[in-house]
Amino acid sequence: MSRFVFLDRDGTLVRDRGYVHRLEEYALLPGVAPALRRLAAAGFRLAIVTNQSGIGRGLFDEAAYRAYEAHLEADLASQGAPIAGSFFCPHAPGAGCACRKPAPGLFLAARDALGAELGASFAIGNDARDAEAALAAGCRAALWIAPERPARLPPRALHVTDLAAAVDEILRLA
Repeated sequence: MSRFVFLDRDGTLVRDRGYVHRLEEYALLPGVAPALRRLAAAGFRLAIVTNQSGIGRGLFDEAAYRAYEAHLEADLASQGAPIAGSFFCPHAPGAGCACRKPAPGLFLAARDALGAELGASFAIGNDARDAEAALAAGCRAALWIAPERPARLPPRALHVTDLAAAVDEILRLA
């Protein structure tokens, strides 16, 4: 079993312009690669867990998602931050699936596929659904990136202002 940091994609790793899937709009957020390298150096493996309702809504297809994801993973790997696996929910809201965050299905799939020890793992995202899903799956803590502290945080969810601060907090807790 391995310790992981599970990462939301849009708005956490890449600029979120809404239904992110076009390679020509690819934009890694500032500081992402150095932050992820710090986690890898500390012995954490990295995985992406992301809702992609644009597929379920018919706005883009799975091939476009996979091309964008492959580009992101290759970019991160070239910068010393390899991604062990990527898990996505293609369903639209209201589909009733077990994989769409805030349901824990993506985390459970990652655990099974990658041998993740959820109780020793963390999650980083920019939405309450990210934190809720991670905590429901049994992750040790979830880091919620937001400019201001949200009015309500789930237990074991920590507010941070950016990815670098999330990494600092994880390394402090690890």
